[in-house]
Amino acid sequence: MSIEKGILYIVPTPIGNRDDFSARSVEVLSQVDLIAAEDTRHSRPLLQHYGITTPLFAYHEHNERQAMGKILSRLEAGESVAVISDAGTPLISDPGFPLVRECHTQGIRVSPLPGPSAAVCALSAAGLPTDRFIFEGFPARTSQARQKQFQLLSKEPRTLVFYESSHRIKACIDDMLGVFGEERLVVIARELTKLHETIISAPLARLVEILEQDANQQRGEFVVLVAGADKPDGDALDADTERLLRILVAEMPLKQAAAIGAKISGEKKNRLYKAALSWVGKEGSQPG
Repeated sequence: MSIEKGILYIVPTPIGNRDDFSARSVEVLSQVDLIAAEDTRHSRPLLQHYGITTPLFAYHEHNERQAMGKILSRLEAGESVAVISDAGTPLISDPGFPLVRECHTQGIRVSPLPGPSAAVCALSAAGLPTDRFIFEGFPARTSQARQKQFQLLSKEPRTLVFYESSHRIKACIDDMLGVFGEERLVVIARELTKLHETIISAPLARLVEILEQDANQQRGEFVVLVAGADKPDGDALDADTERLLRILVAEMPLKQAAAIGAKISGEKKNRLYKAALSWVGKEGSQPG
């Protein structure tokens, strides 16, 4: 395999088990002119293990803007550059977005390689719905801000996916208990692909007890997955969809409002039409 020049490669690295490093990732990192690494000290042992001697360049959240200029200059000169993070797929809750956006603006090709991602890895084994989910990255650092964030998501029907550190996992779960309630099902995926990998699925009240009883379950790196909220019973719409539909109904016939509302919200057109029609008798509006 021979790589092309003048391309920014996005290269995933293992989230724990070195054997998850793909052969293609090793080949690309061996052939590019420069590797932009989140933490060169962290990445160097992995690269040495695979005999990769490509020069490393620090590219992280504290020097992102300054380092971006150097990387772009190398790419514009026809060199190839790979971006890696400490673990998993770069840019997923990691630096890199401004660089990739600027590459697109300047017509520089960006080539992503598939590979490990802790969020997707956890989703595959969580036993929660995966057809629709929301990735929220790391929750806020303070309890007050976390609770506010969780409150905004409390009625979200899709599976919620968070990253969390060992320093805040217990406090995070405590705040979830206060907002989502004792019965909400939550999965903690800890140390995925590593020696002490554990996946625990339990209602929040029980999960708090597990963390309190076993300090080992508070160590490591975590993906926290929260079951989506139950949809309202009957024909009731969620608050955002109802607000959207009412705005549309005020401006156009019901059938047209239902059709447009369905495209925007993902709800079924017939369900929206029935909901809007039910307002006619109550509020005196006329169907279109």
